[in-house]
Amino acid sequence: MSFVPAVTREKDPAAPVGRRVRALREAHGLSLRDLAKRSGVSAPMLSQVERGETSPTIAVAQRIAAGLDLPLSTLLRLDERQHVAIVRKGDRRAERRDGHVVQELTRAVPGERASVTVHTLRPAGRTGGAHDRPIHAPGSRETVVVQTGRLVLVIDGERHLLADGDAVTFDADLPHHFENPTRRASAFLAVVTAGLRTT
Repeated sequence: MSFVPAVTREKDPAAPVGRRVRALREAHGLSLRDLAKRSGVSAPMLSQVERGETSPTIAVAQRIAAGLDLPLSTLLRLDERQHVAIVRKGDRRAERRDGHVVQELTRAVPGERASVTVHTLRPAGRTGGAHDRPIHAPGSRETVVVQTGRLVLVIDGERHLLADGDAVTFDADLPHHFENPTRRASAFLAVVTAGLRTT
């Protein structure tokens, strides 16, 4: 009776990278076409990477990472053993629209349960404009701390006046927006936690 050693199948290194790219793309709410435009990598190539049919070169991976607004190390999980993630002030992703400035203090990566943003509103400005993000996912909760000035939280048809230093926590999946009722700019910090409310 002869002994036949078991064959150990090597894991395809392209598979986890592909799953990672897809998860990150979906976390950003991007289609393959969207990511192709942002990264300069063709949609067919991105599809092959996501399905694990090919491993991206470093150059291609860098372009994909740039299209996702992430460092290459995050895309390839080179820093997965690091328990501290630092976003330098100069590296914050910022969006400006209709007198509302949003700066992201955390990166959107799969598995993250919270996001932190800093907002600035011009006098008489408001969030929830035509180009603002949609209401958060069901079950989300949001905590806002007013850093300077005053704010009005309008949620579910009710208005709540907030002064400098005040904090408020509410169900973020309800229709809401913030208004600056003063003649000076106001700023606030927002922390959104996903899927914590079950009722």
